[in-house]
This record gives sequence, structure tokens and C-alpha cells, in this order.
Amino acid sequence: MRRHTSFLAFLLVSICLTALSAAQTPTTTPLSKPAAPSSGPTDPKAKKTYDDALKLTRERQWAFAVDGFRKADKQDGGHCIPCEYQAWNAAVELGDFKQARAQAEAMLNNVSTPGGKAQAQYFLGQACMAEGIRDKHQEPLAAAEAAFNEALKLRPRSADYLFAEATAQAYLKRDDDARQRFHEFLKYASREDLDYARAQRFVEHPELARAKMAPNFRLTTLDGKTLTLESLTGKVVLIDFWATWCGPCRNALPHIRQIAKKFEGQPFVVLSISQDTDQAKWNEFVAKNGMTWLQYRDGASGPISTQFGVHAIPATFTIDADGVLEDQHVGDAEIEGKLKKLIARATEAANRKPAPEVEK
Repeated sequence: MRRHTSFLAFLLVSICLTALSAAQTPTTTPLSKPAAPSSGPTDPKAKKTYDDALKLTRERQWAFAVDGFRKADKQDGGHCIPCEYQAWNAAVELGDFKQARAQAEAMLNNVSTPGGKAQAQYFLGQACMAEGIRDKHQEPLAAAEAAFNEALKLRPRSADYLFAEATAQAYLKRDDDARQRFHEFLKYASREDLDYARAQRFVEHPELARAKMAPNFRLTTLDGKTLTLESLTGKVVLIDFWATWCGPCRNALPHIRQIAKKFEGQPFVVLSISQDTDQAKWNEFVAKNGMTWLQYRDGASGPISTQFGVHAIPATFTIDADGVLEDQHVGDAEIEGKLKKLIARATEAANRKPAPEVEK
């Protein structure tokens, strides 16, 4: 995921190291495809420490990983940008945003090209914004907006930076400024960009940019439908992460089926996202159990599961008609009542919309 949405949890998704490495090489356009990243430190001791720290990230031992990458950077003379990036990423995952800010500032001291400086400012802004959202403090939010602004001075047409600064301004309740930045984003972003339709809504309603917006995604369902979360705007969405091998998931299946049937024909969608790795087994299970609602196989630790921070299943998310996320478990006895209220609100909102004019 190259851009992060308003909700703090989704600011924690890793940004690819490729982007920073590419920014070190001047290009004719800031939106050109990045080159291959550097492999890490050059010092042999630092390289071993770095590789050990990478292993710790795969084991999600973020605190030890931060220490490892910082040690590798020191062993490499304090100028290992990949070490600093990885330390930044691990610190963000850990929720140690002050450390993440320190690592972004270290990158700023080491990169030399305008693109590298811009990307480091972007990382600094990400850490500051996550801290500000979590702690509900204005200082880190203002620091985030300032960092994104510095990045834009170097790369004024970057859709990523424009979207990020607009989001920071929305959190600062500078809605007119946010609206203007989202307008600029729409000017430079591709219409195929996942955030394009969402930014169009933020122009009209910048307050949504500071809500707990669920992460957008694009997928093709089992029956061949291509959809994005944004395309479901106006409908309440229940996303269920599951797998055929998961006993509690199978136990919850009758309740999911009951919910799908109860609210059929209303502004409501159930989307089951499987972590199965065996396509044939998944297909067979879905058909055998009459799972006629939307189905998608994400695989083990797939991209959508990662976006939603799913580390255990079953995990279920309820998203309202505006795309705002409310985390609930299907096993909650009150879930159907809550869904009923959200669906009623979605129906009421749809009825308030003026009918399209008919050309005479």
C-alpha cells in the first residue's frame, strides 16, 4: 500500500523501501517507476546485524528489530539509509513514533538528492501524523503537515505527498486548506488511483478525512466481479476474514449466512476474505456450504489482511456507508442490532439524495 488512509492502524502499514532508494537517483519525472533498492550496509559486521534484524521483523519482534537496525547503522558508520529506513518501519510497527521520527531525521541527514530528501520528509510526516492521531496532540500533527509541505517543495506534483498533507490539514481542522490540497491531488493522480474517488468525497466532506476510514482496496471476487471498497460507498459492509481450516471460522459460518440472508436487498454487503492457500479446497468449501455472498481469497498474510492488521482469525470488520470503520465481532450478540441501525442510516441518506434530472 503506497498511501495511508486516515485511520491510525493503517498508517502503520509498511512503505516499500524501493521508493526511498529510487528517490536517491534523479529522474525526469517524480512519478516515474522506482529503480531497484540497495541491499543494505556494506560493512561485514553491519551486514550480519542487519540480516539478523530483518529476521526479527519477520518474527514481528519489533523492539529487538529497532535495536538491531540502529546497531547496524552505527557499525556502518552512521550512514546506512536502508538501516535507518528499516528502523523507522519497525519503530512505527512498534508504535514508538518518537523513535520513528528520529530515524526519519537520520535519513534526512544522509540522503543528498532532492528526491531522497522529499521521501525522508514524507517518512517523517508519516511518523508525526501517527503520533498525533494516537495521542490526540496538535504538535505532532502540525509537524506532520510541515514535513509533507517540505516534501512538496521538492516534489510538488507528488500525489502521495499531496494526499498526505491534505489529510494532516484535515486532522488540524483546516478544512479549506485540506479541500484545496485534495483538489490538487485530483489534478495529478491517475483516475485509476485507489484514493481518487475517496479524495473526490473528501473535497466535499473534508471531515471524513479525519474519521476512522477503512483502508481502500481493489479485488476480483470468486464470481469475477472487480470492486473497490470505495465502489461500495452508500452501503454498509461486513468484512469477514476466515479460512477453511479455522474451526472458530466454520462455527461462525451459520451466523454469517443468517446475517447475509436477513439484510438481503438492503444497502448492505457481506465480503468474506479467505486466508486459504489452496484454491481448489477453498472453491469446494464455498460451493458446498452455499456461501453465495461475495468471496475473495487473499492467501496467508495477504495484502488485504495486512492492510486491516489481521493477525488472527476469525476477524470481522463493520464499515458504514461513508467508509468509516467500526470493529465488531460477529459473535457479538448485539451485532445484528448495530447493523440494522447502520443500514437504516444508509437507507435514510440515500433517500435524501435528489433524484437525477431527466433531460427533456
